[in-house]
Amino acid sequence: MSLIDDLLQKVPLERFRNPPPQVAVLRFDGLIGMRGPRGLSLRRFAPAIERAFGLRNLKAVALAVNSPGGSPAQSSLLFRRIRQFAEEKDVPVVAFAEDVAASGGYWLALAADEVFAEETSLVGSIGVITASFGFVEALRKLGVQRRLYTAGENKSLLDPFLTEDPQGVERLTALQRDMHESFKDLVRMRRSAKLKAEESVLFSGEVFTGRRALELGLIDGIGDLRGVMRQRYGDTVKLRVVEPERRRFALLSWFGLPRRPDIADIAADLLARLEERLIWARFGL
Repeated sequence: MSLIDDLLQKVPLERFRNPPPQVAVLRFDGLIGMRGPRGLSLRRFAPAIERAFGLRNLKAVALAVNSPGGSPAQSSLLFRRIRQFAEEKDVPVVAFAEDVAASGGYWLALAADEVFAEETSLVGSIGVITASFGFVEALRKLGVQRRLYTAGENKSLLDPFLTEDPQGVERLTALQRDMHESFKDLVRMRRSAKLKAEESVLFSGEVFTGRRALELGLIDGIGDLRGVMRQRYGDTVKLRVVEPERRRFALLSWFGLPRRPDIADIAADLLARLEERLIWARFGL
């Protein structure tokens, strides 16, 4: 008996004639933005998104979202790339909020045709926030002078080492209002007639539980990824997790030696982790 005959006996031909349906799963876990290998950005996820929509016998793409938000620009870029492939391939997209799908995380979930969550998930926070620190008193105590030189009267915006400037606050507020309007327009476009509350409630920046978000029309149902997909496509459905490739450290030279992270790398990573911890803490996580 040949090897091929032996394999055909072990693997029923029915599996080749009628392969099980596949659902590609894209996991978006963490802060959105260009934060090195940890952040959710188009640069990091573009290949994974393309691979997800290229699977054979694909029935749907599921987005597992667990993000408190981050960069509006990266949220928009990820949203647009997912919608482009969904329309080109004519494949439905379903999002599942886990612990949090707030701010940019909810923006990302809106790339789906339907949004599900747990009753205790935190959803919404349709607003814009900017956080910073003021080090003026610290510099004064250390005897350090801040020197800043710019060309253009509006080049400097709320430098944390200078006294807060009312005009700078006004400019920042205008930028936030513009971003907020873009966010609201997206929610109106994607949720349209599904919304069941006044905009003053929906767009206040408040975060809601999954149960309350369902009442407001921000999501379509309560459910988890595996349960909903098995209900729709049967118990044989294959959930195929498609992950972004992990990037190695930049090469030290053309000899191929890996570069060791220096003090600046370590400090930047620590600050990024601190920022991430503070953002998650806003949601009690």
